[in-house]
Amino acid sequence: MRNIKTLLVAVLAIASVSCSQTYKKINYLQDVQAGEVLDMEENHGIHIQPMDMVSIVVSCHNPELARTVNLPIVSYQAGAEFDTGGSQQRLMGYVVDNNGCINFPVLGQIKVSGMTRWDLQDYIASRLIEEKYIMDPIVTVQFMNFMITVTGEVASPGTITINGDKITVLEAISRARDLTIYGKRDNVKVIREQDGKRVVYEIDLRDKELFKSPAYYLKQNDIVYVSPNSVRAGQSTINENNFKSVSFWITIGSFLTTLATLIINIIPKTK
Repeated sequence: MRNIKTLLVAVLAIASVSCSQTYKKINYLQDVQAGEVLDMEENHGIHIQPMDMVSIVVSCHNPELARTVNLPIVSYQAGAEFDTGGSQQRLMGYVVDNNGCINFPVLGQIKVSGMTRWDLQDYIASRLIEEKYIMDPIVTVQFMNFMITVTGEVASPGTITINGDKITVLEAISRARDLTIYGKRDNVKVIREQDGKRVVYEIDLRDKELFKSPAYYLKQNDIVYVSPNSVRAGQSTINENNFKSVSFWITIGSFLTTLATLIINIIPKTK
């Protein structure tokens, strides 16, 4: 009986170690303690880049005057093959050219590349006042093509359109319905177009240092890629729905070998 109890304890110990290893592989922010206060990295907002599209709306007390500096609102048919008689309205936007400029009514060409939307709002408002065209302007700038792509081992890969100008890598993963069990939490890549080059950042979702990463706050056209773990790699030549994967049998074989070794060591003591 004593030997059986010893065997059971050994089996439970192996299972406990296995669960502990699984925890370390899949849990986010493992080194964050309850009540811990973490410094926040300042978010300067995203900056306007060539090929971005922005909407710029100017309001003032004189609607007729404001109309002369605003792009028209166009109507378009939302839908598909059959015309149901319904239409929607959409505000036209300014596309930033390769030189980082837009042509704005009254003010002419403006270099907008490198500005945040807040910078551009202040700039246009001050110019309109300086040139005595509109003395009480309220300028609103919005990004119209702020999109990111989340792909790899996530539940719903695809392109996400962002309202506003701030999203974190954790929010993006959440909108992709989280990583699958096959996604590597310690190897999430963010691919970014920056100054005419592609820069790749690596993020470990298990480590609180991710909050300090330059890729924690995402920018327009970022690609978030979640790498597959070894189990998924082992299934690359096997049907995903086949339970009998190579990794599965390796794990079972390892466990049975350990168990057999324990039994062999225990049996002689019973004679």
